[in-house]
Amino acid sequence: MLQRFEAAIPPQNAERGDAELFFSRELSWLAFNDRVLEEALDSKNPLLERLKFVSIFGTNLDEFFMIRVAAIKQQIAAGVTTRSDDGRLPAEHFQAISDYIRETLPQQMKVLRDEILPAIAEKGVRILSVTDLDEERARTVEHVFDERVFPVLTPLAVDSGHPFPYISNLSLSLAVELEEVTPDGIDVHFARVKIPPTLPRFIEIPETASGARSFVLIEDAIAHHLDALFPGMTVRASYLFRVTRDADLDLQEDEADDLLQAIESELQKRRFGEPVRLEVERGIPENLRAFLLDALDLREEDCYDIDGLMGLSDLMSLYRQAGHDELRDQPFTPAIPLRLRGVSDIFAAIREGDILLHHPYDSFDPVVQFVQAAANDDRVLAIKATLYRTSGSDSPIVRALLEAAENEKQVAVVIELKARFDEENNIEWARRLERAGVHVVYGFPGLKVHAKALLVVREDEDGIRRYMHFGTGNYNEKSARLYTDFSLFTARARLGSDLAQMFNALTGFAKVTDYDELLVAPVTLRREILAAIDRETEHAEAGRPCGIRAKLNALTDKEVVRALYRASQAGVPIDLLVRGMCTLRPGVPGLSESIRVRSIVGRFLEHSRLFSFTDGGDRKLFIGSADWMGRNLDRRVELAVPIEEREMAEELDRLLASVLFADTQHSRELLPEGTYRHLALRPGAGIDAQGELLRRRERSLS
Repeated sequence: MLQRFEAAIPPQNAERGDAELFFSRELSWLAFNDRVLEEALDSKNPLLERLKFVSIFGTNLDEFFMIRVAAIKQQIAAGVTTRSDDGRLPAEHFQAISDYIRETLPQQMKVLRDEILPAIAEKGVRILSVTDLDEERARTVEHVFDERVFPVLTPLAVDSGHPFPYISNLSLSLAVELEEVTPDGIDVHFARVKIPPTLPRFIEIPETASGARSFVLIEDAIAHHLDALFPGMTVRASYLFRVTRDADLDLQEDEADDLLQAIESELQKRRFGEPVRLEVERGIPENLRAFLLDALDLREEDCYDIDGLMGLSDLMSLYRQAGHDELRDQPFTPAIPLRLRGVSDIFAAIREGDILLHHPYDSFDPVVQFVQAAANDDRVLAIKATLYRTSGSDSPIVRALLEAAENEKQVAVVIELKARFDEENNIEWARRLERAGVHVVYGFPGLKVHAKALLVVREDEDGIRRYMHFGTGNYNEKSARLYTDFSLFTARARLGSDLAQMFNALTGFAKVTDYDELLVAPVTLRREILAAIDRETEHAEAGRPCGIRAKLNALTDKEVVRALYRASQAGVPIDLLVRGMCTLRPGVPGLSESIRVRSIVGRFLEHSRLFSFTDGGDRKLFIGSADWMGRNLDRRVELAVPIEEREMAEELDRLLASVLFADTQHSRELLPEGTYRHLALRPGAGIDAQGELLRRRERSLS
């Protein structure tokens, strides 16, 4: 696998510039996506799970082009000459990205075409070509085409009287070459046929009692029946192509009187973003390729030949087809922690002490039940919540908030309308909540509200008390079965005061400049993280116990990386578990030799954030919503919550040290030159962290 950044190790004791201190964040992200692809390559994974990882790889790459590549192309067009942290100009970065992807794509196509699809076909899940069908099944496809597909199709001619049509983002299209016999000879025409996104990508063909499931790609069925769309013409050939467009929102928030309307307007523009990538079927004629590039105002370096299935994100629909469970990961039932089993009064349970959940091993149900209980409890006076992403139109969390408003509770919800690719969903929820009488706030201009927190104000027998839930993940019960995250229930008074202050700052004009216990971005989080790292440096220099362990999704902040380098130079042992982007260069003599960086990509998406500082023996440990990135520390509202109960903190620290950092089955270690080395030496060797945590869950249920 490609897992490299093409960056040399700076010599020991040499003067080091930024380019020698930092990896490219874009190439680091692509290396993360390679680790996703490695899971598809791993024959130890069940076949449909391997198919799922191919789909995730493709979806990730689509978003990378829509956001990161689009931004770099904008920089190039604007003539930006500022170098990135790793020393590249925008044009150099674009070329490095292009080279990297062109080396990786053939591996993706090869594992899908030559390994996964043939293997699942042997197990009874087949993707067939129309030309390979027998007469009976071919008639089935023809019937589906005539009845369901043909009425939806709109062939679009391209000539002097018909301009090149608009090609929507990520849509599949057929470029069709046609011949027409005229008195003057043969005329050649071009037409575009859009593959309808409203229809299933995979057409199922009924099989006999064999139990097999067979599918035909809709574009294959359309290509095979193009004559029906162009009577009187001869179809010479057709070629599949796909366009990716810039999908980032360009909000002028300071000038927007109504943020909701501004975002709705930008969402309309997203469909018409500038093209950034053209994917074409391998074998397309050069003249047709050049025609498409010219029509889309793209260059050759923006074009990618695809030797296989295009639009791999659609494979997820095949993965989700019912049946063939033997080709999937073994299902599991999340556990209910002992403290909450059989509990009828969740508020009483929280009053007894903090409760920590580790999803997906622990069920997300208690979080839903917490909000539902608050919505229907006569003693509850108010509920406040932040919502970044939910599970869509059937979200039980949002339904409970609506119910609370109907029960005349005071409900305030901060909805982040700018949650990328969830904007429309959040706009819909915002309007429904407003209609129910909920106080809805759309976040801050210039800031995304990414914190995950619920605050319930309740009149207990001994007075007003605040009950809270803090999470590292979204209020989404569906992703809580797929992502690893932490939940903390607490009624600690000082935390309650801090969280109330944060909500006042979000919903009103309160200008909070400090907090007692919560670390809140952009107010205190950066300052406190840097101070904690610097304290470890001081402890190391004084010979006191020191050490840093952190679990993150990404580490790219320049100031934090430099602080970690200083700590390493003082001798602080630093273990970092960074799932995705990491611009820090570990293990460099004289710079970062005490820093280890690992990444786990496995069955579950490692999404939780956890920071642990030895602090001279008085360990400080936090869970939170923020990665160590500039956007999280400076341009988002984020929370990190201290874990004060000693037993709970020790359990989390052991989780980091003896389970997650001990993983050798799905863990890769980042080496100084930028290579990720897989730690598994042989099948069955070492620890599978996620598997171990699932086994612990099983034991807890027995």
